[in-house]
Amino acid sequence: MHAEKIIEPEQSQEQEPNWLSKLGPGLIAGAADDDPSGIATYSQAGAQFGFGMLWTLVITYPLMVGIQIVSARIGRVTGHGLATNIRRHYPAWLLYPIVGLLLLANTINIAADVAAMGDAMKLVAGGPAQLYAVGFGLVSVLLQVFIPYTRYVSVLKWLTLALLAYVATVFVVHIPWERVAKEAVALPALPWKPAFITTIVAVFGTTISPYLFFWQASQEVEELRADDSAHALKKAPREARAGFNRIRLDTYIGMGFSNLVAFFIMLTTAVTLHLHGMTEIETSAQAATALRPIAGDFAFMLFALGIIGTGMLAIPVLAGSAAYAIAGAFKWKNSLEHEPQMAPKFYGIIVVATLAGVGLVFAPIDPIKALYWSAVINGVISIPIMAVMMLMASRVDVMGRLVIARRLKVIGWMCTAVMAAAVTAMLVTNLA
Repeated sequence: MHAEKIIEPEQSQEQEPNWLSKLGPGLIAGAADDDPSGIATYSQAGAQFGFGMLWTLVITYPLMVGIQIVSARIGRVTGHGLATNIRRHYPAWLLYPIVGLLLLANTINIAADVAAMGDAMKLVAGGPAQLYAVGFGLVSVLLQVFIPYTRYVSVLKWLTLALLAYVATVFVVHIPWERVAKEAVALPALPWKPAFITTIVAVFGTTISPYLFFWQASQEVEELRADDSAHALKKAPREARAGFNRIRLDTYIGMGFSNLVAFFIMLTTAVTLHLHGMTEIETSAQAATALRPIAGDFAFMLFALGIIGTGMLAIPVLAGSAAYAIAGAFKWKNSLEHEPQMAPKFYGIIVVATLAGVGLVFAPIDPIKALYWSAVINGVISIPIMAVMMLMASRVDVMGRLVIARRLKVIGWMCTAVMAAAVTAMLVTNLA
């Protein structure tokens, strides 16, 4: 996905930063996509359908890359997050339902994630799962509120390493790679059963999530604020080539890491649980427990600890993206670099979303049904959000001379169409 023709930057004598320093918003967004709820979805797909669902992750990768690059470019070019841009260019009746539903879906997702983290900690150390869930929620809130962005983003980058637990798990179990290579890219024969269609929708809805759009765009704005020498590209087009190259590298690697880990989770559960007749898995903790007698204690421990690590990464992204969206919609100050007293409403949303999620752990709510409705909400609102993103990224009054090129338009609209088809299939399947 190459950028359109842009002004060449002036030659600089400064040393080019290494590629690791260019990773940030895209890497964190991609890693946060593999949260405990996502792990549960991929585990269910692998356990129920074996290798027959691996192809979905091949398809979602280019779509994820395309739409996340669009969101990142909007933030980097305009110097504002998605909600602020939507507020400036579209009617309130479109904006407010979107950010309200995003907050609701993210809060439900936080509840599912902290519950899964509590269950995983109980598996590893014993003790009360709900108490662990409360502890994880409180630690996440304290880190977000009291650590400045420039330091906190380093913590989030290190937490992405938790996902390597699922890479390591693959090397603990025996994998029939020839069979995997054949089935990973093979579409099953039609007609597809309702359960198969629902799982496809769940995988697509997990990998392409609205909160990631808001997070990556807002993190591009945070990066601008953290660097006194950086400017919104609309006002400084000479910085565009370097900025777009960094976004492309960051997003390619971040989404690639995300999908690779998802692939390994699905593969691990397929080769262990599915091939041993265990096809009904509802939570990520159940997947870890089921792995133990088949793959051994080491694989079990890696899987369980990975749930905790990815949850600590995902909770701030879920709460933070909701806070950026609400704050942008209502013109509130919003930055993780601000002290809490400078942006009390922004931090208030982070605290309320996280603690409300923790509170739902104690409510008599079926976590699987809650996750289902969260996926439904995310799927429904993702379509207008992506459509608006694509329209904004093509508007000269929003992006100046740096509107997106044709190739990125094609991929972005393709992603929007695929999600629309997936949501339609889900609704038709469940209403039939």
